[in-house]
Amino acid sequence: MEHIIFYIFSAILVLSALMVITVRNPVHAALFLVLAFFTSAALWLLLEAEFLALTLVLVYVGAVMVLFLFVVMMLDINLTVLREGFASYLPVGALIATLILIEMALVVGSKNFGLDSVAAPVPHAAGYSNTQALGNVLYTVYVYPFEIAGVILLVAIIGAITLTLRRRPQAKYQDPSQQVLVRREDRVRIIKMPSEKKRGKT
Repeated sequence: MEHIIFYIFSAILVLSALMVITVRNPVHAALFLVLAFFTSAALWLLLEAEFLALTLVLVYVGAVMVLFLFVVMMLDINLTVLREGFASYLPVGALIATLILIEMALVVGSKNFGLDSVAAPVPHAAGYSNTQALGNVLYTVYVYPFEIAGVILLVAIIGAITLTLRRRPQAKYQDPSQQVLVRREDRVRIIKMPSEKKRGKT
């Protein structure tokens, strides 16, 4: 039964990935990418990688793809302009795709990832937690690289906030205190105009 579920999710993943690069509507492509992320998470659950599956769903599907969908739907994308010149770039794209397929065939081949060369995974006990095992390794063996990565991310966040809050002479800023004190007379002016008379039919 596990092999059947694996092949079902694998087929859905391959088809959704093909639809991502073949559909013309960018919103539909983003939705197919969400489907690909969900099926990848299901495959990771079959491999007993619960932490990676939950991270993929929460981070990519729940945050990144929602933001991407908002950006795509808010932008006025002219698909006709995007399709212009597609035929001229087709030979270069086909060449790059062929090179990628050759590299994947050399790396992900039966020699390195076949059933003969790789031993079957050891089944774990019922109370085994992939998240707990990852946490034990992360906070014991790799605790210093983890802290260094946290400091680097903190510095990047502070730098991004500093660049955002800096004053630019060309930029226009709003003062919320002045906006709250605004009166109706300052913004709205009512003008009385006589109504137009309807002309009779001739």
